[in-house]
Amino acid sequence: MSDQGIKSRPKYQPIAPDPAGRHHLLVVEGAEVPPDALAQGVGASAFEVWTVARRSAVPGAPVMEEAAGAVRVFRAVPHLLAALEERLGRERMGLRLYGAGTEPFLWDVFGIAQTAGLGRQETAFAHVGPKARRIFCVHCRTVTEKVTASIVTCSGCGASLFVRDHFSRRLAAFMGVQIDAEVPGEVPDPEELYS
Repeated sequence: MSDQGIKSRPKYQPIAPDPAGRHHLLVVEGAEVPPDALAQGVGASAFEVWTVARRSAVPGAPVMEEAAGAVRVFRAVPHLLAALEERLGRERMGLRLYGAGTEPFLWDVFGIAQTAGLGRQETAFAHVGPKARRIFCVHCRTVTEKVTASIVTCSGCGASLFVRDHFSRRLAAFMGVQIDAEVPGEVPDPEELYS
């Protein structure tokens, strides 16, 4: 089953530093910068890089050097996001923020950037990794994570939701609408589309 409605899915492309920026910060959901996240001819050394090790033993780092080529490693994504919020709260004009990772991670980063006052032209993102979606149930307002099929059971109200291609930047999620609202119980087989 395909969605014939509005296509608001974000477009992603490999990252290259914006020449108008004075400083370039790249946040990565994984332990290393994925090669396919960067534009051809661009190396990670062009950015200050923050990565996520996903382990408790993270090497101790001296006072953070905020310069191109510097690398800072975090234990987990929430740790990185909290540090990003603090960093953007004290940042001045000219910073360009880049992100590489899964869609939910990228839009969490975008939300922090937007709250801090960065505009869309000051951010760029490369989607790498699984294509699983974050779904917002329009009926009970519950968010369901890591959805890979065209139909999912809402983790809040239990409705069978059709996963639309409509993406809300404000909610950082795709919309899910009840598929059997007209004929309760008539739910087609889900298709694996986003794995």
